[in-house]
Amino acid sequence: MIGVPRKILILLAALAFVLAGCGGGQPAGGGPAPQKIRFALDWTPNTNHTGLFVAQQEGWFRDAGLNVEIVPYSQASADTLVSAGSAEFGISFQDGFTFSKAAGADITSVMAVLQHWASEIAVLADRTDITSPKDLDGKLYGGFGSASEEPKMRSVIRNAGGAGTFQNVVLDTGAYEALYARRVDFTEPFVAWEGIEAQLRGVPLKTFAYTDYGLPDAYSVIISGNSTWLQANPAAAKAFVQALQRGYQLAADDPARAGQLLMDANPGAFTEPELVSRSQRLLSEKYMRDAAGKVGTQTLERWSAYSGWLADSGVLSGPDGEPVKGRPDFATWFTNDYITP
Repeated sequence: MIGVPRKILILLAALAFVLAGCGGGQPAGGGPAPQKIRFALDWTPNTNHTGLFVAQQEGWFRDAGLNVEIVPYSQASADTLVSAGSAEFGISFQDGFTFSKAAGADITSVMAVLQHWASEIAVLADRTDITSPKDLDGKLYGGFGSASEEPKMRSVIRNAGGAGTFQNVVLDTGAYEALYARRVDFTEPFVAWEGIEAQLRGVPLKTFAYTDYGLPDAYSVIISGNSTWLQANPAAAKAFVQALQRGYQLAADDPARAGQLLMDANPGAFTEPELVSRSQRLLSEKYMRDAAGKVGTQTLERWSAYSGWLADSGVLSGPDGEPVKGRPDFATWFTNDYITP
């Protein structure tokens, strides 16, 4: 290169750098490009999502040949986005999933994040006039607009000895602030998030568990997948779900480390690290594992119990908008095929 002007050398070096970056999107090793998978959140990041961010931070999606894009929360539910093909997977809940699936949504539950109800009916702890759900008759419920809320509340109140009559105002997350300010009488928080948050704010809650009043247990949080995409991409589906399951298993086994990884992945999102650490620890202790200590499993018995209760209650509508008659085949609503045996 003796005699070549310095300006030309700089141009040649720059051209070489650009060409080195052009590889059709392939990794430096020459292998296939990572498969893109979109994952829809149901809300802003919280401990229901820890396993997702753990797998991302630890590089387990990358190691599985996947490029996972996390789709932030929007007004459309994750089930709606997944069913429409706008995301391959998303955070869901057995109760909301049941209504969506009955109505014809193209979704399948591929993994259970929480094995039990993690939400409960809550009132302010100092409400001495409310000692049982039966005392909620005639009271004002601050809700979120989910189709499952009123049937649940009505059943619990009736099973506690009340008439099951109450007023309902849809406030979304404003329901919590309304409860703290005593503008509503009761709402439905996640005990491992809003319950702890209320304690930290100095406004502790008194809660009533659904299963104490005859409601079947349910998978509080699940992962839904687009059914058509799952059938067409079984290898990618298994790679994603197993990496995700590994993330949630770490969250169950080492909640302190998992909580830190969640915060590392979302800098500035959590103003109270104690909320994250206490929440992750509680989920690990009470909600994430099945009887064998494993994360992710689902059973037909659990699906048939709560979703069957909804079907029997006559509150589900089919794709035509007409009430669902009889019980759907719940065995087709979920699968354990993609998780690690």
